[in-house]
Amino acid sequence: MSTTTPWAVIDATPLQRADALLQQMTIDEKAMQLSATMPIALLGLDGIIESQAEKLLGNGIGHISALGMFGHKSPETTARSVNSIQKYLVENTRLGIPAIFHNEALNGVLAPDFTVYPTAIGLAASWNPEAVGQMADLMRQQMRSVGLLQALAPVMDVARDARWGRVHETYGENPYLASALSVAFTRGLQGDDLREGVIATAKHFLGYAMTEGGQNMAATQVTSRELREVYARPFEAAIRLADLASIMNSYSEIDGVPVGASWEILTGLLRDELGFEGTVVSDYTTVPMLHTRQRVARDVAEAGTLALTAGLDVELPATVGYGTLLADQVRAGVVGEGVLDTSVRRVLRDKFALGLFERPYVDEDPIVLAGTAQRGVDLAQQLAEESLTLLKNESAVLPLSREVRRIAIVGPHADEVGFAFPGYTYPVGLGMIGGMMAGGEGSMAGLDELGGEMPAEAMAAAGAEFGAAFAVSPEDYIRQHYGSISLVEAVRELVPDAEITVVTGCGVLDSEPSDIDAAVVAAAGADVVIAAFGGRGGWFFGATTEGEGSDSADLELPSTQRALLSAVAATGTPVVGVLSTGRPMVITESLPSLSALVHAYYGGQQGTRAIANVLFGVATPGGKLPYSIPRHTGQVPVYAGQHVGSGYRRTETDMHQGYRDMPATPLFAFGHGLSYTTFEYGDISLSDSTVEGTGSVDVRIRVSNTGTVAGNEVVQLYFSDTATGLVRPAQELVGFRRISLAPGASTTVTFTVRMDQLGYLGLDGSTYIIEPGPIDVLIGSASDDIRAQATFDVVGPTIKLGRSRSFLSVSHVE
Repeated sequence: MSTTTPWAVIDATPLQRADALLQQMTIDEKAMQLSATMPIALLGLDGIIESQAEKLLGNGIGHISALGMFGHKSPETTARSVNSIQKYLVENTRLGIPAIFHNEALNGVLAPDFTVYPTAIGLAASWNPEAVGQMADLMRQQMRSVGLLQALAPVMDVARDARWGRVHETYGENPYLASALSVAFTRGLQGDDLREGVIATAKHFLGYAMTEGGQNMAATQVTSRELREVYARPFEAAIRLADLASIMNSYSEIDGVPVGASWEILTGLLRDELGFEGTVVSDYTTVPMLHTRQRVARDVAEAGTLALTAGLDVELPATVGYGTLLADQVRAGVVGEGVLDTSVRRVLRDKFALGLFERPYVDEDPIVLAGTAQRGVDLAQQLAEESLTLLKNESAVLPLSREVRRIAIVGPHADEVGFAFPGYTYPVGLGMIGGMMAGGEGSMAGLDELGGEMPAEAMAAAGAEFGAAFAVSPEDYIRQHYGSISLVEAVRELVPDAEITVVTGCGVLDSEPSDIDAAVVAAAGADVVIAAFGGRGGWFFGATTEGEGSDSADLELPSTQRALLSAVAATGTPVVGVLSTGRPMVITESLPSLSALVHAYYGGQQGTRAIANVLFGVATPGGKLPYSIPRHTGQVPVYAGQHVGSGYRRTETDMHQGYRDMPATPLFAFGHGLSYTTFEYGDISLSDSTVEGTGSVDVRIRVSNTGTVAGNEVVQLYFSDTATGLVRPAQELVGFRRISLAPGASTTVTFTVRMDQLGYLGLDGSTYIIEPGPIDVLIGSASDDIRAQATFDVVGPTIKLGRSRSFLSVSHVE
């Protein structure tokens, strides 16, 4: 590629360079920049397969899909593979345009040997955006090191229906918490300059977690107002505050139109209303699904036309409806070349912004790459500990004394490591690929496009690559590659002199073997029982309780696990429960059997060590629920942001107060989480009793640790507002701050909240406004544990906000 070409002028903006390059491109080359391919069919035992490269890359390519995930490559081999493909594109295509290599990165880079953090719902339970930002920054360095420059993360879906199997991928039920974490993740991943950053891809736009029957891919069931005020909020926050560079569409339909073919959602809402200027990439196989699954297109060519004209820029993971078919549609006049150019310009701009034209290759030093991949283990441990949520602690049974002599550890998670790795972690992905290669059915959409026609050389390379990984059990693989240990082993490390008896007693599912009688014997002879129970996340139909394509109509803890907990509790030995699951499970029946209960989510490679540390007081629990836990499946969806007069937010004048057979309140409310110490809240101090609609209010409160041990607390600030002619949420989270206090210590937390953060859509359904009137201020330890209240009045005229809204309050401690 000549350095005298207009697009090589590096002091021009990425968009200017993209425009210059675009002028030199043929229609076929343009269409291929909106297309992708899976790399598995490109690589043989000796590197790139030239005949395959000419076939798949001859006119260039926009993206290379999931190299880290769909293979078993070391960081060094990943970097070498990236370089070989980029070398072909730079040296053997007419314009020498490098590709963007994208990869999943929900809670760690989804590739062998990269650090695995707690799954997203566990990160949310930490209520620690700063630490999540640090995690994303480390992931940025790791992805950059091997040439993976776009992450298909974070998941910004607000998840309020626990039947949906993908709750664990989200930041929970609350749009403010999800916004704070989404902004932190995006900033950490993209950095200050994309030349050293990685593109973040927010997904799944929009309303994907609130579908008909809680089923994956089903129709989204929300109003236009709720879609914008609740579900779009994290996306808009990341767009406005963090310059979010990419968005992935939802598979669902909204108002009868699949999102992948909806101009109203992908352009009218996303670009015109929310101000997004980045690139929209398809969720895997969205385009062919418009034809095969949702039947809104006669063939894949028409599906490609519908998607592109709606605003879907790039088709992933492979070229089906775009590429040559799309070029043909342009030549036939079905799609205007200007429409094609608009999307191509965005892709090229991204490549220039990432610095790909100046630095298409990465260093292949194996020592440096291995060291970079393994960074962040201490942070993974910290986040796992901070996520742990103490739900119950009768008679202060926790923390356990390290002098305890006899411990029985029971339950399906007692002596395994794999439960802490759900879907969107590499070990589970490896298992899914193994099942596919053996003829099983994977539950992650799009895997039928792994590589298209696979030449013998590629098949041989794949077999050799996966051979060693499949030669060991999944448990041994995790131990060898991530240094993980079981909960039993973690407890033994802390109390080496204790007599520890291990009897699992049952499996996760009722169909798995059980021996409850043996667990009862162990419990009867122990001073305390640790019961490790809950769910199993995955990517494969069958032995899972949750995951992509694993939705549930019944949220009850499986009956064999309930029987185990009841039986061991009947011995009279105190039972400490550790619940590991990525979505709310109904545990109402089993809760009385437990003297204490810790919610552990799915903690990643350091998860079991974190659990043991909290159980024995090496670390103190400070996590808070990022979702509400229902009493019964029939309550779903149940969440703290329900409107006044609805759900469990009934007023005293309401003739209907709940269900006939149980309270309407959740078993554990959003934001709930106990500590080993106690915190006392003082009175609220407001900067003023009246605030102009264009102004802000400072909210101060003194918090003291009144116990005998150090502790962590999340101070939660809620507002309650009313609107003329509109019913509003009974409570809205508008700020939070995680604090740590020594025994007897106190601190003052101050929140600054701008009034335009409180904006809502007026009666016209299209304009955000803030009206004059009273606002109740509530501060507490949970949404149902309010410790202090105050009121101020918004004064002045009703203000139309337009795009000038704020999204996050500012807090500081003194």
